[in-house]
Amino acid sequence: NVFSILVFVISFVFGLYPGSEEGWQVYSTASDPDGRCVCTVVAPARNLCKRDPRSRQLRLLTEQVQNVSQSMEVVDLRTSRDLQYVRDSEPLVRGVDGRLHTYVANPRSLTAKGLQELKGQMSQLRPLLSVVEQYRLDLQTLATLRLELLNLSIILTAIQEEIGAYDYEELQQRVLLLETRLHSCMNKLGCGRLTSVSSPITVRASGSRFGSWMTDAMIPSSDSRVWSMDGYYKGRRVLEYRTMGDFTKGQNFVQHLLPHPWAGTGHVVYNGSLYYNKHQSNILVQYHFRSRSVLLQRSLSGAGYNNTFPYSWGGSSDIDLMADEMGLWAVYTSIPNAGNIMVSRLDPRSLDVLQSWDTGFPKRSAGEAFMICGTLYVTNSHLAGAKVHFAYHTNTSTYEYTDIPFHNQALYTWNNGHQVIYNVTLFHVIRSDG
Repeated sequence: NVFSILVFVISFVFGLYPGSEEGWQVYSTASDPDGRCVCTVVAPARNLCKRDPRSRQLRLLTEQVQNVSQSMEVVDLRTSRDLQYVRDSEPLVRGVDGRLHTYVANPRSLTAKGLQELKGQMSQLRPLLSVVEQYRLDLQTLATLRLELLNLSIILTAIQEEIGAYDYEELQQRVLLLETRLHSCMNKLGCGRLTSVSSPITVRASGSRFGSWMTDAMIPSSDSRVWSMDGYYKGRRVLEYRTMGDFTKGQNFVQHLLPHPWAGTGHVVYNGSLYYNKHQSNILVQYHFRSRSVLLQRSLSGAGYNNTFPYSWGGSSDIDLMADEMGLWAVYTSIPNAGNIMVSRLDPRSLDVLQSWDTGFPKRSAGEAFMICGTLYVTNSHLAGAKVHFAYHTNTSTYEYTDIPFHNQALYTWNNGHQVIYNVTLFHVIRSDG
């Protein structure tokens, strides 16, 4: 039942949702400038609807409808104006018509003066010819528009039968609105408290009883590399796998040979570097994977080593290095603080201790410990029936006792040659201001 822990990383939607090529965006866990954790969220891509060829067809149809509408507005405006002109000309037409009937019935009644007046009235009616001609042209235009509207109606009916009666523009606006609300909620989402740990999901079975496997807590979601370190005593061989799938199958890896051997299993990969405890010392080492070189070595002052203050399972687990949303941490103890667990936040660039907390919890009574959102969670045993028994909150320098069932491992773990992963449930308090 002895086991060991690597690095503790919250993983909410790992491996459950489709990738960006299928029209979804996956937002990874990270921290904002104020140190608040931002959870992984899945949302439709902004241009999801725009990529659909049917959307382009609908857009073209919409433009056609707009063109038809504008043409009809022009015809309507011109018709209203010309109709008023015809109405104004009606008395003049009736007068001319009456005079013509009189002259036809009695030709001798037509005088030179009457003829001149008739010519003047006819001159006033001459613009009616162009109005009538425009009417004829408008009738042709209306016939064309009628045919075009008929074609549009047929196409729209076919599209509706194919995809249903959905308004793509409306759907896209709803998606954008929901995404805006989602980001607003994420901005208000603070780090939560651990409320439960799921049953383990075995990723792989390989290696010895002790070891570590981990991902980088600071790399973008597109980088899915996995690192594996077998054993807890004097190991130097680190395997880097291209993806989680490769790690599961044990293929496509490169080997890093560390210049200094490690002690324990409390290693962490953080922003492209491996941080680990140097064998038989309290020295912390930063090994950079890309340059394949040691960038830093620094002693963790007063920290016990070489099984002086391990967890209850032993395994040279004196010094644990961890990463969470708040940064890089060291969990250890020393003689001056009577073997109680110490938590120190480290500067990853210099390995200087930025701040330290004495939790008051005896390390030899702990099965394991892990950090989430600046809170140290401690299990009461490494055996069956273990629970998350104690929590220390660094933001308030306070502690509390908890009672969360814990199936012998935590989050990303190495258990008797099995690499397993856990889902965790956090309780969040959402600020209501604004």
